Amino acid sequence: MRTTLNLDDSLINKLLEITREKSKTKAITIAIRDYLKNNKIKKILSYQGNLGIENNWQKLEQEELDEYET
Repeated sequence: MRTTLNLDDSLINKLLEITREKSKTKAITIAIRDYLKNNKIKKILSYQGNLGIENNWQKLEQEELDEYET
């Protein structure tokens, strides 16, 4: 999708430097994906302590392995 944006040149230059991309489009795409990923992580972390999830994956994995052995 083509979009016209007015962006601060210094921000774009910093983004190009950080991402090491030559294309502004690729650099901005990376920045948007990272932003969305970080936003999703923050949302998931906000549930910490609010959900009754047990951290017993090792026990469940062992039980599953035991089932396959029998």
